[in-house]
Amino acid sequence: MEIQTVSIIGLGALGIMYGKHLTDRIGKESVKIVADKKRIERYRAEGVYANGEKCDFQYADKDQIGEPADLLIFSVKYGGLESAIESAKNQVGKHTIIISLLNGISSEKKIGEAFGTDKVLYCIAQGMDAVKQDNRLTYENMGWLSIGEAGNRESEKVKALAHLFDAAEIPYDIPDDILHHMWSKLMLNTGVNQSVAVFETNYGGVQKTGKPRDTMIAAMHEVVQVAEKEGVRLTEDEIDHWLEINAKLNPDGMPSMRQDTKAHRKTEVELFAGTIIALGKKHGIETPVNDFLYHRIKEIEAAY
Repeated sequence: MEIQTVSIIGLGALGIMYGKHLTDRIGKESVKIVADKKRIERYRAEGVYANGEKCDFQYADKDQIGEPADLLIFSVKYGGLESAIESAKNQVGKHTIIISLLNGISSEKKIGEAFGTDKVLYCIAQGMDAVKQDNRLTYENMGWLSIGEAGNRESEKVKALAHLFDAAEIPYDIPDDILHHMWSKLMLNTGVNQSVAVFETNYGGVQKTGKPRDTMIAAMHEVVQVAEKEGVRLTEDEIDHWLEINAKLNPDGMPSMRQDTKAHRKTEVELFAGTIIALGKKHGIETPVNDFLYHRIKEIEAAY
């Protein structure tokens, strides 16, 4: 099994970053950005830029029928996942491998229901400080992708994806327990993304002592409590690990949720606080910090 062609759905921050990186390293002819005709016309007219350089992308109409991709990457917001799945139908064949760069623990299930769980690998994007404004992306740290197979097997699909990442110089790792790692990343996002958005700050605002940082850590502790009831053991060491990673990010950068509130876009609060609040109620666990973050973010959205 070898990955020679890649299709990407969604030109958000990560879609641009990985789209350009793959295009530059494995060739424009091997990488497609899939979208509807109207969106493609806009991309071509306005251009798409990464760190000041115009991206030379190959675009493909979602309705165009051709050879399926060896690798399909979803890089959209959760609210756009259903339409992205519809747009991806002509990209999926018998041997297509699919990964999702979406936050949370829900997108793989939905994609698997549409195309088959056997095609979906688990993937977590972390450590990057990409910021997108309009059609321009800037970043200093590319971060890395954690990949794995359900059941913690290093399958042929995982090996094929790792081989592509090696060839394209994309940083990655293969955790011993990818599902545990996904919960750990959910814990990070629940704390960092929401606290930065609510306190209208940036990474620097949660890198120093103060209410934003205290709220971030308290929200992460609530995830630890809920995860344990779901059969996943998160630890204080993992919180410390994420705080160390966060401390290395560009202090002027900001996570996607803060970018969304600044741009008056719908956020992914349902994936973070929404998930933790619902599971807290399921297990009889109070989640006051996530309750506060959820309602405050909804207030911010309502004020657009």
